[in-house]
Amino acid sequence: MIDALYNGGLNLLADAWWTTMAWPVLWILIKIVAVLAPLMGAVAYLTLWERKLLGFMQVRMGPNRVGPFGLLQPIADALKLLTKELINPSAASMGLFRLGPIMAIMPALAAWVAIPFGPEVALTNINAGLMLVMAITSIEVYGVIIAGWASNSKYAFLGALRASAQMVSYEIAMGFCFLVVLMVTGSMNLTDIVLAQDKGDMASMGLNFLSWNWLPLLPIFVVYLISGVAETNRHPFDVVEGEAEIVAGHMVEYSGMGFAIFFLAEYASMWLVSILAVIMFLGGWLSPIDSALFNMVPGWIWLGLKTFLVVSMFIWIRATFPRFRYDQIMRLGWKIFIPVTLVWLLVVGAWLFSPWNIWK
Repeated sequence: MIDALYNGGLNLLADAWWTTMAWPVLWILIKIVAVLAPLMGAVAYLTLWERKLLGFMQVRMGPNRVGPFGLLQPIADALKLLTKELINPSAASMGLFRLGPIMAIMPALAAWVAIPFGPEVALTNINAGLMLVMAITSIEVYGVIIAGWASNSKYAFLGALRASAQMVSYEIAMGFCFLVVLMVTGSMNLTDIVLAQDKGDMASMGLNFLSWNWLPLLPIFVVYLISGVAETNRHPFDVVEGEAEIVAGHMVEYSGMGFAIFFLAEYASMWLVSILAVIMFLGGWLSPIDSALFNMVPGWIWLGLKTFLVVSMFIWIRATFPRFRYDQIMRLGWKIFIPVTLVWLLVVGAWLFSPWNIWK
């Protein structure tokens, strides 16, 4: 269908040589907007869903004043932040100070270039898609470091050190989780990783959800989910902005849209970590049961529902657990998760070469 749209547009603009050259660029821009526009809407309304769900869990209403059921609250928040004064610290390095928020949010948005929404439905369906996502998302830590250092503030710098150390620690565990999935799939193409979960005895019986990677790789799945919470600096791992210690951490000197961009980067990262969890472990756009009723639902809706459930888990965790101490967070990453993933890496490697290999 996408190829048909592209070829149709190319035929319409084939009269002049310059339109033939411009159409591929225009088509790429159209695809980028088609991905980013819903994503930014999802990021904005995730803030509302978080406040509503937390309100439900704490037996209160949540936002309900702006628009029907509070549905216009994210728009009101955006307008408020857009009109707030930008306060620049006099001793800050202004070039890097302004670069920090951009470096924080761009990787969380750029990584969607390789995310598939269905078979052959992606901005770029490349064979090294998993490696591309890992390479892009690893840049995000530089935004945090630059923001903390350029602010020329002790609180901001300490927050940046804590945030960057935490992000790097849990990136290692997440990298090993990706490596285990890569081993059982035999491909770094994200579409192939999803399609590989539609095979096996359970899939042939119509019980697709039992053939997804979450079941045989359950310890890796749990490690990935918890590491994703820590990687996005979400509660209970949000000590980088502990109010009793270092206020807002690396973004304490930012105001208005500078602060808002860091805020949006956190929620964009939550969506990215969640959809990667769905692609790697929960069958992507595949329906949980192979039946006529379930197969009537388009794949992108299944992908969206699963991602919504995973991202809601972030909020559930926030409402359930108290904030950890920083030493507990680092010990969990280095002394528990990394050894667990390394051991499971060896177990899966031996499993693949054994007669009980289920991924043949």
